[in-house]
Amino acid sequence: MTFDDLKKLRLREHRDQTGLYFAEGEHLVLELLRALPDTPKLRATQVFVTHEYESEKLPQPWPSQLPLQRLSARQMAALSDTRSPQGIIAVVPMVEPISPRAGERVFYLHEVQDPGNLGTILRTLAWFGNFRCLLSPQSADLYNPKVVRASMGAIFHVPIEREVTPETLRARYPRLALLDLNGQPISATTFRTFDAYVFGNEARGLPAEALELLKGDTYSIHGARQIESLNLAAAVNICAYELTRPQ
Repeated sequence: MTFDDLKKLRLREHRDQTGLYFAEGEHLVLELLRALPDTPKLRATQVFVTHEYESEKLPQPWPSQLPLQRLSARQMAALSDTRSPQGIIAVVPMVEPISPRAGERVFYLHEVQDPGNLGTILRTLAWFGNFRCLLSPQSADLYNPKVVRASMGAIFHVPIEREVTPETLRARYPRLALLDLNGQPISATTFRTFDAYVFGNEARGLPAEALELLKGDTYSIHGARQIESLNLAAAVNICAYELTRPQ
């Protein structure tokens, strides 16, 4: 891969064409290394470092299955999505999600727009474990550098499916819980019994047409209502905790 090819990965179109994306920074690369045993396809990752990073900061011992390639500091800055590049960046292959696992919980995000929110949600799902994330069409680009960075490496550990239409969701998961402002409390015992959990857009929530199409049961996170709504990532956090906490 030439340096010009690498620079093109900053564009979503080129990421989708090549099936490759950037994971920048030491923490993300170390999380990728942790995921290698469970996801062999990640071994096709290419890791690029500056001379300074390799000589002064490179974690030791470095695994032989991921040989290093060198870039100048200027080249690294041209690829970086941050103001102060750390000196290490990986070009990672997009990986198909694993098959559903026993006891797996499914969260469906309908047109999530904010990259930081999406990354934070993935981080939450990785923390609680055994969650699958489904993204509707017109959602934020999963491989946007801001999403990857905000996920803190969760993108390597959570099974994620893109472009899942509401119709497909309904066919795969007959019993749906829809998070809405006017529903039963999530503390209800029935909340744990659904096949999948549906969350709406940050600004609009679940539109009326989606509520009608999905025909699920509505649930709410009840609060004081001193403000209009709860942040989407916070809502996911609360629901994931509710579904996994000991009874």
